[in-house]
This record gives sequence, structure tokens and C-alpha cells, in this order.
Amino acid sequence: MPIESLQRWKHPHRFEIKNRRGEKRTRQVILLTLATMTIEIAAGLAFGSMALLADGWHMATHAIALGITAFAYSFARRNADNPRYTFGTGKVSILGGFTSAVILGVIALLVAAESIQRLFSPTPIQFNEAIFVAVLGLAVNIASALLLMTRPHPSHHPEASRNHQPEDLNLKAAYLHVLADALTSLLAIIALLTGKSLGWVWMDPVMGIVGAVIISRWSYGLLRDTGRILLDRSVSQTTAKDIRSAVECDSDTRVTDFHLWQIGSQQLAVIVSIVARYPKTPEYYKKMLDKFEDIGHVTIEVNPWDDAPG
Repeated sequence: MPIESLQRWKHPHRFEIKNRRGEKRTRQVILLTLATMTIEIAAGLAFGSMALLADGWHMATHAIALGITAFAYSFARRNADNPRYTFGTGKVSILGGFTSAVILGVIALLVAAESIQRLFSPTPIQFNEAIFVAVLGLAVNIASALLLMTRPHPSHHPEASRNHQPEDLNLKAAYLHVLADALTSLLAIIALLTGKSLGWVWMDPVMGIVGAVIISRWSYGLLRDTGRILLDRSVSQTTAKDIRSAVECDSDTRVTDFHLWQIGSQQLAVIVSIVARYPKTPEYYKKMLDKFEDIGHVTIEVNPWDDAPG
């Protein structure tokens, strides 16, 4: 049989960048964030503001997270056709998110430790200068959020809408992280204004602790979400039940073995073993799963009922 005739049964295992505009804007936000981060950390050290330092370090983690996202885009594209990645490079961004979450957790601990130390050993703060830089940081975060703002897009199949994944999960995660940065900047401004007007210098390290808590909570959420995908336990039972039901819509067909997992932020893979008294071709059963747009890889094993044990 000629090799060319096998192409009709093959399909690519690619991770495609669907939102090139989002990728470009991610790189723009990285540059903007790095510049502001440098200013905030330098100003926090110069003016003695722990809240400002916390916001600067939080923006540093934000820059790292975005940098990992940008790297994932590039790496996935360069290795899109690399046969060593069995199911493509869709999990590159998930692994990057997990790494970013670990870094976030470490930064949160460092910020909390420094804030607690300054709570018991307060240092002088130059409020006017620190407030100016904190407002600058908030403005940058708002601008970044506008650049990264995601818009929902309609599903191509009405029955698949409830199972549809975001078009660009990386971009959505970056957008949510920018919102968290904006909240931390706002906390720094509140701490500095309160300290200046009421003399509550202790508010500055307290807000630093609050910022550390926000970072750690975001870190935990990202660890949980990415860990589920890396351990192949992220797909909801509802989705699994719907896929099984779709295959078993023929009264003659029963699922005997079923494996469903996520191979990237946007794609699922499924392996189904079925038994039927009047079995049809695997292509027939694959057609039943066409309405599930997120399934990128399907393997169907068909067994006649006569071969069933017992």
C-alpha cells in the first residue's frame, strides 16, 4: 500500500496559536510591567514603603508569569510538529503556569516575612513620593488589563457551548493576574494615604501582608488548576458522562473502558472501548463525538458482543 494513501487516516498533533494578537499584546505588557516593576521596587527601597515593595515584587511575579506565557507560545510553535511530543505541545503552557505558581508562592512568603519584620520594627516612609509611584503602578495595571482584556466568542455548535473552553486560556490567566496586581496597587495607595493622614505607619506593613495573602491565594489557585491538568484529573464528570452517553445512544452499544484527559488548555483526548452486538466502524462512533469541539484526539476500540468474556 503506498504511503501517500495513509494520509487520510492521519491527523496532526499540533498546539496552534489562535490568538496572535493576544500574544503580541502579552509581549507589550511584559515590557510595560518590567519598567514599572523596576521603578516601584527602587522607590519602595528609597522611600521605605513595604506596601510599595510588595506591589513591586507582585508585579515582578506578574512579569515572570507573562514571560512564561510568551515562552510557551514560542516553544509550542517551534515544536508543533515534533514527534517526540505524543499529543503535541498543548501542555507547555500548563507546565509554565505551574512553575509560575511555585514562584508566586515563594515571593508571597518573602513579602510576608519582610512585612512582619517591619511591623515590629517600623522604618520612616516618604509618603508623597511613595504615593506617586503607587498611583503610577495602578495606572500601568489598568492599562495592561485593557490590553489583555478577553472577549468571549460564540461556540460553533450550540450543543457544545456548556463544555467549551476559553479560546486562549493563557491570555485569560494573564488578564486575571493583572487584575490581582491592580488590587495590590490599590492596597498600597490606601496604606500610604492612611499612614500620611492619620499617622498609622503600621498600615503600610499590614497592607504588605494583605498583598502577600493575595499573591499566595492566586498561587494556590494556579497550582490547583494546573496540577489537575498535569495529573489528568481536570475534566469534569459531567463532560465525561455526556461523552459516554453520546457513544451509547445506540441501544446496542455499551462502553467497557473509558479514558478522558486534557492534553492542553484547549483540547481533550479520549480513548473509548465499546462492545456491540452489531458493531459498526470506529469512524461511525467517532462521528457521534463531533459535537464536542474540544476533543482533539479520539481512539475507538470496537468489540463484537460474541467476543465479550462470559
